[in-house]
Amino acid sequence: MSESAPLLSSFQGASDEFPSVLEGKKVLLATESWGPVNGVSRTTRSLVEYLQAHGVDLILVAPDFKGDAAKQTQSWERRLPGCALPYNPDLTVVYPFHIGDVYRQAFKPDIIYLASPASLGFQMLLQIRQLRSSPPVLLNFQTDLSAYSEIMLPAPLDRFGVWLLGIVQGFLFRSPAVHTIFYPCSAIRGYLEHVGAPTNRMVQLGRGVDTVLFTPDQRDEAYRQQIAPNGEKILICVCRIAPEKGFEFLAQVAIRLAAEKIPFKLLIVGGESQPGRRKQSQATIPDLFLHCSVTETFGLVVLEAMASGIPVIARDQGGPSDIIRHGQTGFLVPPQDVDQFTKLTREVSKNTSHRKKLSTAARQQAEDTTWEKINRRAAWQIAEALTNADQESHSPSRQPRTGILAWVIEQVCLVLAVGVVYGMWLIAVVPLIVHGHRFLPRAWQALRNQFQCSRPLRK
Repeated sequence: MSESAPLLSSFQGASDEFPSVLEGKKVLLATESWGPVNGVSRTTRSLVEYLQAHGVDLILVAPDFKGDAAKQTQSWERRLPGCALPYNPDLTVVYPFHIGDVYRQAFKPDIIYLASPASLGFQMLLQIRQLRSSPPVLLNFQTDLSAYSEIMLPAPLDRFGVWLLGIVQGFLFRSPAVHTIFYPCSAIRGYLEHVGAPTNRMVQLGRGVDTVLFTPDQRDEAYRQQIAPNGEKILICVCRIAPEKGFEFLAQVAIRLAAEKIPFKLLIVGGESQPGRRKQSQATIPDLFLHCSVTETFGLVVLEAMASGIPVIARDQGGPSDIIRHGQTGFLVPPQDVDQFTKLTREVSKNTSHRKKLSTAARQQAEDTTWEKINRRAAWQIAEALTNADQESHSPSRQPRTGILAWVIEQVCLVLAVGVVYGMWLIAVVPLIVHGHRFLPRAWQALRNQFQCSRPLRK
C-alpha cells in the first residue's frame, strides 16, 4: 500500500496575494480539452477565470469540439480544426498548424501555458524548439497517455506505443524553453523521470474542489428513497463511459457482491453531455464511491466525492494514491485485487459508524483543498518563469545557431521530430480507435447481464 503523499507542494515565494507582475501580461494558454466536462477542462477553466479576474491578458487555444457547434465562443478563444476520436468524440487530434499563424490570430505572448499537452501541445513544443527567441513555457501534465496506450492497445503495439510515446515526451519536455512541468501525483513524477524529463523543472500541483457545490448538504432523502426503497446501500461510480475507466474490474466487484446477497444499488453516472444525470449524482449522496480507473493522473471525482462526505474505495494507482488517506478518508486497494476491493466495499457499507467517521474525515480533507489555493500557486510559478525569462533568454543553451550548416541541422532535427510525433499518433491512435470500440462493450455487457439497468427519473 502506497503512503499518502502531500496533495499540494509548497512554492517558494508564494503568498496569499496574486503576483502583481502578471497583471497586464500576455498569456497564451493552449489546452487539449475545453468544451467537454472532464478533469482537464474543469481545471483549465478554473485557472483561466482566475487569471482573467486578476487582469491577465489571456488568449486560449483549443481544438474544435463538435459539442460547441451551437455555443458562442468568446473573443479570447481560438479554435484549431482536427479529427475527433470516434471512441471519445470529446477529444480531438489537431491537424498540423504553424505557431506563427496562432500568433497572428492572437498575439506574441509573454508566457505560454500548455494544459495536458498532446496533439496540440506536442506540435507547439516542436515548433517552440525552433524559435530563436521563445517565451518561457509551463506545461501541466494532466493526462497519462502512456497508461491509456498500455491498457487500450493490443499486444505488441501496447509496449511499442508506450516506448515511442516516452521518447517523444522526453524529447519535447527537455526543450530549453520549458520552465516548469506541473505534475499531479508521485506516480506521474516517476514516469516523467523515467522518460528523461528534467527533475529540476518539476513542480507538484494538484486540483481543487468546489466545497459549496459538492457538500453533504446536497443529500435528498426523498430521492434516495426512490432509488433504494428497501434500504439498499447505494454504491456509485462517476466517470466517462470509456474502456480505460475500469468497467471490467467494476463488473467483477458487482457480481461478487450480488453473489453474496448484499443488498445494494449500483449507480453508474457517465456521459458528460447529460447534465441531468450529474444532478442526480449530487442529489443522491450515496454510501460509498467506487473508483476503478487506473489511468487517473489526479482523479478529480475522488476529491469531489470526499467533499460530498462520501468515503472512497479506489485502486491504488495514479492520483487517488496521493489523495486518499488509507483507513482515514477511504481505502486504497492493490490495482488487481478484486477480492480485497469487494471485501472493503462490503465491510464499509455494513458498518455505519465506521462509514460516518470516514465521511467526516473525507469532508475535512477536501475543505483544505480549494481552487483559489491551487490557482494562486500556479500563478506564482508563472510569475517566477516570467521573472527569469530575460536571464534564460541569454543563457548559452538558448543562443541561436548561425550559418548554413547549423540551419540544415535544425531543419533535419525538426523533420525527424515531426516524423516521430506523427508516427506516434499514426501507430498509437489508429489502433486505439479500433481496439477501444471492442474493449468497452465486454465490460458494459457484463454489468447489464448481471443487473436490470434502469435510469431513475429526477422527481
